[in-house]
Amino acid sequence: MPTRRISRKLFFCALAFALLSPTSTAAQSADLVYISNVIGTEAEGVSLSTIEQQTAAALDNLGTALRAQGLTYTDVVVSNVFLRDASDFQGMNGVYRTYFQTAPPTRATVQADLLDPDALIQFSMVAARGSKEIIKPAGLRSPELPYSWGVKVGSTLFLSGATSRSPETYQPVPGDVPTQTRRVFGNLGMVLEAGGMSFADLVSCKVFLDDPTAFADMNGAYAEFVTATDPPARATVGSPLTNPVFSTEIQCVAQASSDRTVVRPEARGRSPYSPGIDTGDRVYLAGVTGRGSDAAEETRAAMASITTTLASASVDFEQVESVWVFLTDMDDWAAVRAELEATLGDGAPAPTVIGTQLVGRSRVEIQLVLKR
Repeated sequence: MPTRRISRKLFFCALAFALLSPTSTAAQSADLVYISNVIGTEAEGVSLSTIEQQTAAALDNLGTALRAQGLTYTDVVVSNVFLRDASDFQGMNGVYRTYFQTAPPTRATVQADLLDPDALIQFSMVAARGSKEIIKPAGLRSPELPYSWGVKVGSTLFLSGATSRSPETYQPVPGDVPTQTRRVFGNLGMVLEAGGMSFADLVSCKVFLDDPTAFADMNGAYAEFVTATDPPARATVGSPLTNPVFSTEIQCVAQASSDRTVVRPEARGRSPYSPGIDTGDRVYLAGVTGRGSDAAEETRAAMASITTTLASASVDFEQVESVWVFLTDMDDWAAVRAELEATLGDGAPAPTVIGTQLVGRSRVEIQLVLKR
């Protein structure tokens, strides 16, 4: 896991908006606000050094960003929590639950290298305007942690990062990677069913592996559950999880759509994930890497591949609403950012950026969501 720190600073958060019409030819579309890279290293000019202090300050900063858009904490539907050290989970969680006491958002929490060298914690959030439905599967015990199994907004269902837990007791179910992956999908299936959907409605997933060398074992079990013809888009990275028992955490989005199609350039073959899924109002892309001698060249190659995929879906970079960047070395961020800005332009949303291990030898992986 990379631990090198960087000297560059970022503003505490950045907003990206996806303001879509209430309906589409496929289904009702959510009006989303993306808030990326929220940290809290200082308060009133004083440096904060504990996980409890930084969690509270970061969530206060989140509240400020939400209020600026006429939103509150209750409007958050997805929360990604990145800890510099997974051992800070309990300290973070004690503070976090005081901000999300009722109808909490879905959540995934992993260890990652962070943009700010002084940050112990970094958040990326998605908030939704309008009503939301908390999904509580009857056969799946309610989380003992402050998150919801699923949150549904219109025709879109956001699912919490799922780990290998017993549906009856919520206790960890140990086992090898295939065993845990199957249990993860068993729990995801219960959430999907309670939300009126199935595995066939999954459009995008992020797989966090405690050990990225277990990719093949995870991939084999994963393929047992997703559809063979149009599996969801996917990114898979290596990140230490918050409980050492767990090997795999999978966070997904599902959308019921009669217009669902696979975005697949002719040169791409089939695998347990699609290069992209088009639901009629959004296009969800898989994580993309590229070959090169350095991070900048890899980013250019990845963006060239993404350009080809977008052409297959008749969308372009002006329609990007969400960007995730996974880096093996955070010192590469300046070079990667320059390449992204050259391709995406000034109006692009600020990306979620974290340091992780990648599958294979790539330095950079990029995953996008676009709105029509």
